[in-house]
Amino acid sequence: MGLFPQPFIDDLRLQANILQVVQEFVPLKRAGTSYKGLCPFHSEKTPSFNVMPDKGFFHCFGCNAGGDVFKFLELHEKVGFQEAVRMLAQKFGMAIPDERDSDEGRRDAAVRESLLKMHEIAVAYFREQLASPPGARARQQLKDRGVSAQTVERLMIGFAAGARDGLKGRLMAQGFAPELVAQSGLVAERDGGELVDRFRNRLMVPICRDTGSVIAFGGRQLDAGQGGPKYLNSPETVIYSKGRTLYGLNLTKGAIRKAGFAVMVEGYFDFAQVFQSEAAPVVASCGTALTSQQAQLLRRFTTKIVLSFDPDAAGQGAVARSCELLVAEGFDVNVVMLDKGDDPDTFIRRNGGDRYRQRLRSSRPYLEYLLEQAATGLDFGQDESRRQFLGKMLAVAARIPDAAARDQFADRIAHRARITEEVVRAEIRKAAVRRQTEVSAQQLPSFGQLKYAEKGLIWGLIHDTAPSMEALLALDLEDFVSLAGREVFEVARSLHAEASDCLPSALLQRLSTRNAEVVTSIAASRVQPAAPLDCMRAIKRLRWERENADLQREIDRLQSMGGGPHGREIDALWQKKKDLMHRIEQLT
Repeated sequence: MGLFPQPFIDDLRLQANILQVVQEFVPLKRAGTSYKGLCPFHSEKTPSFNVMPDKGFFHCFGCNAGGDVFKFLELHEKVGFQEAVRMLAQKFGMAIPDERDSDEGRRDAAVRESLLKMHEIAVAYFREQLASPPGARARQQLKDRGVSAQTVERLMIGFAAGARDGLKGRLMAQGFAPELVAQSGLVAERDGGELVDRFRNRLMVPICRDTGSVIAFGGRQLDAGQGGPKYLNSPETVIYSKGRTLYGLNLTKGAIRKAGFAVMVEGYFDFAQVFQSEAAPVVASCGTALTSQQAQLLRRFTTKIVLSFDPDAAGQGAVARSCELLVAEGFDVNVVMLDKGDDPDTFIRRNGGDRYRQRLRSSRPYLEYLLEQAATGLDFGQDESRRQFLGKMLAVAARIPDAAARDQFADRIAHRARITEEVVRAEIRKAAVRRQTEVSAQQLPSFGQLKYAEKGLIWGLIHDTAPSMEALLALDLEDFVSLAGREVFEVARSLHAEASDCLPSALLQRLSTRNAEVVTSIAASRVQPAAPLDCMRAIKRLRWERENADLQREIDRLQSMGGGPHGREIDALWQKKKDLMHRIEQLT
């Protein structure tokens, strides 16, 4: 649930003039009904940044950044949505609703404040333990790992001693109730209901929000045989969600923005070595699968990522999964390969930050890395090896939305596999079509992954809202099944009660970052792709053509089994097929 009530957000959106807000940061010149300027989110010499004040959104044709006035402040000021709302409310003189107005709001706010305070106390407690005599072995381990005292201080690393209730006792002495302490994740409940310290005999690494508040901990074993996992992390709480947090971002976000890229590593001590050596601006995923929320958080600071994971099978699997997600979120992704048995931590300790920086400079684009990985161990003098390689790469090609980029990738595959470019291009186009839709590409022109009719309806929702919403509501949910714009249409349908002049901003606010950029890129065009009614008919026809193809496949299957025993079933399917064909003809 958001901090601010939706009616307040809607009222603020109507009051906040996006042109006035953007012009405080970006010089703009009028260009017809829009305003243009140099994009503040990437370096350019020719203006490609557009603001459309009548529709309440911005879009850059260079880097694809786009959204409403809230999103502009989020990106430009590197703040979250709630802080952007506060900034706009203050600017336009609107009173901010007090989150404490309700009993529930007061309770929730009090719990969050208490948990944050407990984590501050925990940081101090673990730091004291590290400096104490029982912390001598932990201090030696940090020294042996090449972590300097200054880095220990910057990262606020501490030590959890072996006591069962050391931290619990400290928190209780500070007046926190047992039931509240139990919610913190800093203690664990035994079967009998007893609360004990969750972290014992471990190096303690605080995990912070990008704003700097400590919200969780990661604890590393001191002894390999002490039992339990090597790393023990805090459970999720009302202040901590691991899928929305990137370790170290609070310390490096300024450097990431200045450098224009970030290196992503897996673990706390990989981060510590890269950070300490100043080899590159760095963040860590902490060994968990990267999420779209983490990608969107990182996208506030850069769209260029270098992945530096372990070269073992698990690490390279994580590289592939992370690359797919980051590319889908609009990032430029490179991959750096270290020597077998190395991770950033061990590599820098042995070779130094300068050598690691050299490896980063020689990092390869994601697709080049995939080509190399897929070709490993294959003999391209053998037809079977070439077919195997091509099969792997078809799945990769199907994820590339741009036709020109797919063709370029096809040429690289052809060169590597010794197959003619024409054959590879044809196969990759087929794979891309199969990924986008089950229907033949000839049924409807497409625009990237979005079909032309989808593009037309999205454009209409922004510029010609009333008739486009009417056309959208005339469609069924089943009509959206095979569409790349499914999420956009489903969110738009949920907003049909909004006034026409409110819908564009309300839609952009509720979409993912990637989908909001798609919508603003389409809406930035001054030419209407197609009339809403025509788009509705084309989308409806796609569904019926798909159903018609399914019916034909079932008829063929039954006939191949011998038509006689299935005669009635075949006749019924033919009748359905005739009805569908009639409806398709009526649409045409």
